[in-house]
Amino acid sequence: MECRDVEKIFYGSTLQVAQNLLGCLLVKETKDGKAAGKIVETEAYLGEEDRAAHSFENKRTKRTEIMFHAPGHVYVFEMHTHCLVNVVSAPAGVPQAVLIRALEPVEGIDLMRSRRKRPKDIELTNGPGKLTKALGITMEDYGRHFSGETLYIMKGKRPEEISSGPRIGIENTGEAKDYPYRFWETENRFISK
Repeated sequence: MECRDVEKIFYGSTLQVAQNLLGCLLVKETKDGKAAGKIVETEAYLGEEDRAAHSFENKRTKRTEIMFHAPGHVYVFEMHTHCLVNVVSAPAGVPQAVLIRALEPVEGIDLMRSRRKRPKDIELTNGPGKLTKALGITMEDYGRHFSGETLYIMKGKRPEEISSGPRIGIENTGEAKDYPYRFWETENRFISK
């Protein structure tokens, strides 16, 4: 693991941030222990101009408020029965974020197994709802910063090869469903299905 100073990773265009996050470690510390995984898949959401973004047309609600804050803040939202975690990625006032879609488990794997009730490591964090449950990320993390004491991102090794393609699960968003704003470490077996 490299140093924890990742501030510069949060700056740049949201599409750059989505790629910069690949290879970094997402870490969550709880009373039950520490769990961490290497970020292997992300999706960028470009706010005002992106029909797939919760903040499309600058929509400012209680849910999206944190997206209008400075880069590096934690945007967590609930979808069905899962929490999904995002990194706020644009200057204050520009509501853009990067969804963390999948991790490769690195630390606290037994803790992840107990939370997910899955024996196979491949099933622990290969989806955005799976990884939050495995790490113990909840709605209580909303609004925090990824340089905090209990939820943080650490620098890691950037993948040698990065692939991109359309985002997943946003079929009702017109042309936005086809934007190649999903990025992943090429051939990593932990990316989402």
